[in-house]
Amino acid sequence: MSTEPRINDRIRVPEVRLVGPSGEQVGIVPLAKALELAQEYDLDLVEVAASARPPVCKLMDYGKFKYESAMKAREARKNQAHTVIKEMKLRPKIDPHDYDTKKGHVVRFLKQGDKVKITIMFRGREQSRPELGYRLLQRLAEDVADLGFVESNPKQDGRNMIMVLGPHKKKTEAMAEAREAQAARKAEAKANPGKSQNAAESEFDDENLADEGNVEEVETVEAPAEARADA
Repeated sequence: MSTEPRINDRIRVPEVRLVGPSGEQVGIVPLAKALELAQEYDLDLVEVAASARPPVCKLMDYGKFKYESAMKAREARKNQAHTVIKEMKLRPKIDPHDYDTKKGHVVRFLKQGDKVKITIMFRGREQSRPELGYRLLQRLAEDVADLGFVESNPKQDGRNMIMVLGPHKKKTEAMAEAREAQAARKAEAKANPGKSQNAAESEFDDENLADEGNVEEVETVEAPAEARADA
């Protein structure tokens, strides 16, 4: 079913409540008279309230109206903050180097204003030692406390233990800061042509700033192969 309003000859009613080009109330007039006025002004007759009795129509440049509406919607999507949950998977006996790498990802996600779902994966005899996962989650939460907080406390979910971290910084704030940083880097690169292009690129690329839709997403960062504790 089309959501486009009826315009000009597509309007099929005997009379309309007419609104002029500047928003002035013309009153109830026959449809033929409204179409005649539209031609005189070189504008379109657009039905803006079809359910009213009689329907309300306005004289306007419909093509210009559609273009401006599309631009406003595009700008709104550009500035819209979307709920995104990143997922990080760890093992309870993770080695220090892998832990630092994973913590770095969590720090980056929180700086971007995203939530992070931390999943501890238990294998074999590890399942009888849930305290290992709990302590690891507590350690991680403390290490990133300046950037995020524990939104959902650790809880067992089958063979896994899950905790959710929320960012202190709002997504809209992170996006604004990212754009400012990206603009500053581009300006610096333009002022210093010899500088490499990669150095001028923002860590928040255009894809991270684009419209991602209103559906909650989960992005999984896979863990590297680790020594299994299975018996």
